[in-house]
Amino acid sequence: MTHGYTTGTGPGPEPAGPYGTAPAGETDGTPGVPPALPRQRTAEPAPATDPAAPATAPAASGAPGRDRYLDLLRSIALVRVVVYHLFGWAWMTVLFPSMGVMFALAGSLMARSLKRPAGSVIRSRIRRLLPPMWAFGAVALAMMFANGWNPAKEDGSWGLIGLFNYIVPIGAPPYPWELGSPSGLLDETWAVQAAGPLWYLRAYLWFVIASPLLLWAFRRAPWPTLLAPLGLTAIVGTGLVTIPGETGRAITDFAVYGGCWVLGFAHNDGMLKRIPRYVSVSCASLVMAFGLWWASGHLGPDGWDLNDIPLAQAAWSFGFVVILLQYSPSWRELPGRLAQWDKLVTLSNNRAVTIYLWHNMLIMATVPIVDLLYRLPFMQSERGVEAISSTYTLWMFALIWPLIGLAVLAVGWVEDLAAKRRPRLWPNGTKRSAVRQPGSRAARRG
Repeated sequence: MTHGYTTGTGPGPEPAGPYGTAPAGETDGTPGVPPALPRQRTAEPAPATDPAAPATAPAASGAPGRDRYLDLLRSIALVRVVVYHLFGWAWMTVLFPSMGVMFALAGSLMARSLKRPAGSVIRSRIRRLLPPMWAFGAVALAMMFANGWNPAKEDGSWGLIGLFNYIVPIGAPPYPWELGSPSGLLDETWAVQAAGPLWYLRAYLWFVIASPLLLWAFRRAPWPTLLAPLGLTAIVGTGLVTIPGETGRAITDFAVYGGCWVLGFAHNDGMLKRIPRYVSVSCASLVMAFGLWWASGHLGPDGWDLNDIPLAQAAWSFGFVVILLQYSPSWRELPGRLAQWDKLVTLSNNRAVTIYLWHNMLIMATVPIVDLLYRLPFMQSERGVEAISSTYTLWMFALIWPLIGLAVLAVGWVEDLAAKRRPRLWPNGTKRSAVRQPGSRAARRG
């Protein structure tokens, strides 16, 4: 199922999403799910940004530590989301189902956190989710209003009431389908693109609120609870039962990714490790094969884009996540050549919400920047114009990463405030040198 529309240069938002780990003071020492930031010997502790967090692995000393394998999965998922939205390659939804992975990691963290009172855990998750969303919503709404959008004029009082979803994403936030002019800096559908990622925050919030009940059901009837979302998807995601409007889309999202969320419970509780690997991988492969078979007979307008085929997305994501978690090596540090990516993995995990929320708007921001190339004197020839046009998306790809870096610097620190941590501009785990003063302790690493 797609959420959004394409701009003139790339596809619309797909299910994609973020996030970090439990903030300081919220870990209980139980291995198996995410804490706040990678706690390595050479890394400073980091905060958590929640919507899809990494799990922790047991440390040698018995203290909880970050599971760098799961951190790596989250980083890959975020990069895949950005690349998918930029190039629009449908096959990427098959290559790596980012959203299934992100929801599974978030479910694992939630299961671990629910060793504490459910009410405090839910409040903590919501607290860490909302401020980054408010920062994004403030900018997006300001741009919409500045361009002449009036929600009351379009939808009356319901349009104004709908703005509440920019504060608490319990439903779909309103936005104009077309805004601006074809000759403007941004595509007329930029508002749709910008607000599209907010669907994930709604789904995440629903899962967080439902988690105490889901976890209770899972620990009493694990297999029915694990497989029920696939059954629900077969009902609401295939047209067998049609629920209109945003309610139908929200229920479908909940069903499609519910199995992955509950797989996070299974990972946290060690259920997957108790199943022989050949059994779990064989069964997961069959589920994935069913997903591809179903997709082959229900291709959408973008072909093999699983976001348009709910049941195929649910089945493929479920089986894919089972295999990833079954082979989970629980690294304390990234091994071998992967170690060179340690700082970027740490940074992306600590700013996952920021990257996810802003990447679509930043992709659109690359368009007017690339267009400046046409104004260069030596590019005015027909050959020069053709050279830029044929490599346009590659220029966008090159620009999006520094723009994401600027967004991390500009608004990423809001994630720290939301987690009640000291704000940091670039939390990539780099150890800062301790400064000693006569008669004083070394400076604390925050």
